[in-house]
Amino acid sequence: MTYNVTIEQKTTYLHAVVTGQNTKENVASYLDDLLRECVSRGFSKVLIEERLDGPRLGTSDVFAIVSQASVRTLGKMKAIAYVDINAEGGLMRFAETVAVNRALPVTVFSSVADAEKWLLAAER
Repeated sequence: MTYNVTIEQKTTYLHAVVTGQNTKENVASYLDDLLRECVSRGFSKVLIEERLDGPRLGTSDVFAIVSQASVRTLGKMKAIAYVDINAEGGLMRFAETVAVNRALPVTVFSSVADAEKWLLAAER
């Protein structure tokens, strides 16, 4: 795996910055890593700032990753703010829709500042 996750613990959520190569395996793996980290630290809210390099994943890969992650995450997370710095087109909105349809509380943002405001706006 060619990615690195840096986690900063905030008062009510974890802020994770993910760097490395954009592959289906890396995305699935770092999501598992973050879920374990949230559970072990007792957090149910996370801001994921994805800064992966390389070609964007295809629709079918995104669908598979989100579908699998939703099963593992069910009931463990209250809010997931997601910022993909290198996002193109509507793929992240598609990922958000797939997640929400599977009871995964994900909202996609175009900036870290907006994601932080959302996480802090109300008790979730």
